[in-house]
Amino acid sequence: MSIALARTWLPHWPGWRRLPREARDTLFLLAVIAWTVLPHLSHLPVWTGVLTTVVLLWRGRLAVAGGALPGRLVLLAVLALAIGLTFWSYRSLLGKEPGVTMAVALMALKTLELRARRDAFVVFFLGFFIILTHFLYSQSMPVAVAMLISIWGLLTGLVLAHMPVGQPSLRQAGGLAARTALLGAPVMALLFMLFPRIGPLWGVPQDGISTTGLSNAMKMGSMTEVARDESVAMRVRFEGRAPSPPDMYFRGPVLTRFDGLEWRPLGLPFAPANAPARPPELKTQGTPVRYEATLEPLRVASLPLLEATTEVAPVEGVRISPREDLQWLGERPVYERLRVSATAYIRHTLGSSRRNGEIQESMELPAGFNPRTLAWARALRSELGNADATAFTQAVMSHIRTGGYDYTLSPGEYGRNAVDEFWLDRKTGFCEHFASAFVVIMRGAGFPARIVTGYQGSDQEPVDGYYIVRQSSAHAWAEYWQSGIGWVRADPTAAVAPDRIGRSSRLEVKPGLVAGAFAAMNPELFAELRNAWEAVNNRWNQWVLNYTRGQQLDVLKNIGFTAPDWEDLALLLIGALSALALAGAAWAWFDRHRVDPWVRQLERMKRALRALGVPAAPHEAPRALAAHVRERLGKAGEPLAAALELLEAQRYSRAQTRHPDAALTRQFAAASRRLRTSPSR
Repeated sequence: MSIALARTWLPHWPGWRRLPREARDTLFLLAVIAWTVLPHLSHLPVWTGVLTTVVLLWRGRLAVAGGALPGRLVLLAVLALAIGLTFWSYRSLLGKEPGVTMAVALMALKTLELRARRDAFVVFFLGFFIILTHFLYSQSMPVAVAMLISIWGLLTGLVLAHMPVGQPSLRQAGGLAARTALLGAPVMALLFMLFPRIGPLWGVPQDGISTTGLSNAMKMGSMTEVARDESVAMRVRFEGRAPSPPDMYFRGPVLTRFDGLEWRPLGLPFAPANAPARPPELKTQGTPVRYEATLEPLRVASLPLLEATTEVAPVEGVRISPREDLQWLGERPVYERLRVSATAYIRHTLGSSRRNGEIQESMELPAGFNPRTLAWARALRSELGNADATAFTQAVMSHIRTGGYDYTLSPGEYGRNAVDEFWLDRKTGFCEHFASAFVVIMRGAGFPARIVTGYQGSDQEPVDGYYIVRQSSAHAWAEYWQSGIGWVRADPTAAVAPDRIGRSSRLEVKPGLVAGAFAAMNPELFAELRNAWEAVNNRWNQWVLNYTRGQQLDVLKNIGFTAPDWEDLALLLIGALSALALAGAAWAWFDRHRVDPWVRQLERMKRALRALGVPAAPHEAPRALAAHVRERLGKAGEPLAAALELLEAQRYSRAQTRHPDAALTRQFAAASRRLRTSPSR
């Protein structure tokens, strides 16, 4: 039954070359639509992909079988279904996601009423619009390459829609579309480099960014999920020698408040627009480190910059200000890629905050949580006597080194008294387990302490001059307050896993089946391929996505402007566009006055015929001229008539060439000369 049904539904495939012109063009357009929509399926509802697939397959079957298109009532029913499902998915028909969903559904449905050329044009325009919507979600290089292919496909379909009746070659249409796109490429590059921009190319809010990354809250186990993510968090390029791995601490959210289960920041997690900057009380030593960091989109307003960054160059469109706890905060979460130039001091001392009560709040613990760990901390404090915070910290670190603790990405789930369970029972955890336990112990002993989150270390070798910091480098460490000095960093992970800090040796995450098999066969090649991809992706980010207004002015400096401004940029753009317009007008004038080589060949033959007394009107085709030759010259003119018929066959055959046959022209000229000099005439 199912086989018979499939045979009934699936049409007979006659072969690509035997398909009618309209069927071939339709199948090609359906393939282009499927390719254009494909990247959207990862973030649109599942029903969108199912509906689009069913409609495209339905339309493809009708094209091959030559069936009639569905009626208007069927289209209205499917359209109503798409609208209802969109509203059910988003509870609205307005906004980015509902709009993109409806655009995809409408383009698929429009293929079911491709009855005229204007219907095809609607599909083309919807396709170009959907290409633009892809960049609301991602501006990565693979998406850009995929959309270039879509543009070529839609342009090819547009060329086919203007082709005359017959069977033109898809290769010819594709070649013309490619040449048209290449002719427009210089204009595109010019506009990209010189057109004034309100914000960077990537300045579209991305409310669908990855759910991994730093957060303004931390539970025991939350950093473990981030550490399994090998995607890039940021790329850092240093001027001069790079800091050693133990000095690469990139400071993010500082978490002080603890409710027994979750750590949260003290104060607002962003910098209010009208709030003044509150630089930290910082004492620096040594030589400053100047660096440039390209940050990938984050979920927080805290920029993970190198400790201790003292100066950040202004960033276009983004206000970044320092805070007393050594964070650099923006007005909102960093939903787009951001490039900053900054200066940091590796050797520093962070003094007291001017915020009232910060030291006191760094000692508070919720009642009723982790009683055994607090008793352990008080016992150690009593055992050490009058030890200060630094001596107490050294004792805790020594206990971690010798207490049988295990550093792992799979510590398992912990209960309500998670610190008790971790510190005294299971002794298995990741960086946030050790940092949380350390801070609870310090506070239990009467010493102020807090948690700092961010990234630590990077890939060991730079790629294209940039050190890559991955999400798997996400880290949590601690700070304690030492009277007379200030806040001092203490990283319990360095005690249990020194290679993690000293060499940036992250715990290995089990790779996928394909990647794991490839890496097992040739790990060196796998690493080289990944580095090559990272280098190419970094060039894309730096040269395209991070091309800002400042870089536009730098381009003007490189071509001779001493102090360029926006007026110079506008004048240069207007001048360049005017020059291109004049060049295009000149080419159009030249092309208009050019003579097609086929027409030129036919005119030569007509002149030869007129010399023989054969009438050859300007509008007559080669076949009509051949009839005149036979009528006037009889059997003697047969070579000329045959040559004219051959010319027409060559000109309008399926295997048409760009230039006429020069040998045929020479043969025609020789035959006409023989007739003119013939004694019979």
